[in-house]
Amino acid sequence: MKYIAEIDIMPQKEILDPQGKAVKLGLHNLHIDSVGDVRIGKHIRLEVEAESEETAKATVDSACRQLLANLIMEEYSFSIAEISA
Repeated sequence: MKYIAEIDIMPQKEILDPQGKAVKLGLHNLHIDSVGDVRIGKHIRLEVEAESEETAKATVDSACRQLLANLIMEEYSFSIAEISA
């Protein structure tokens, strides 16, 4: 079976986000003042072939922990959906 994993990786709340601060300042300079905090992260889509949804989740979790996210500074979440034939 094939699955699509949608992964979001964001800086931990305790970590400063200079990109987010720069975007917030840019929005302020454009007189878009209704935006509060801005955090910049990554969105990754993986196509995973696995025997079951649980196996696909384990594969994606392993990829996030070992390569995609820096767990010292980032946190991640993901969702899995089966690809219809």
